[in-house]
Amino acid sequence: MIKLHDLAERVDRLVLRHEELKRTSQLMEQQLQAITAERDSLKSRLAAARARIDALLARLPTDGGAAEGKP
Repeated sequence: MIKLHDLAERVDRLVLRHEELKRTSQLMEQQLQAITAERDSLKSRLAAARARIDALLARLPTDGGAAEGKP
């Protein structure tokens, strides 16, 4: 039979473990928020770079840049 003292120790360990897991969860949530913000920033930068490339491509000659006077 489990003694009351043993049961109390197990409950104390469970409470400590719960607190550790809660702290870990909070840290992971903060990391997730930081990574999400970084991802969003990178997506925005990528979209801007694509827009610049598209603008440059639009300025290229339509004939593919073939030299004039060549058959």
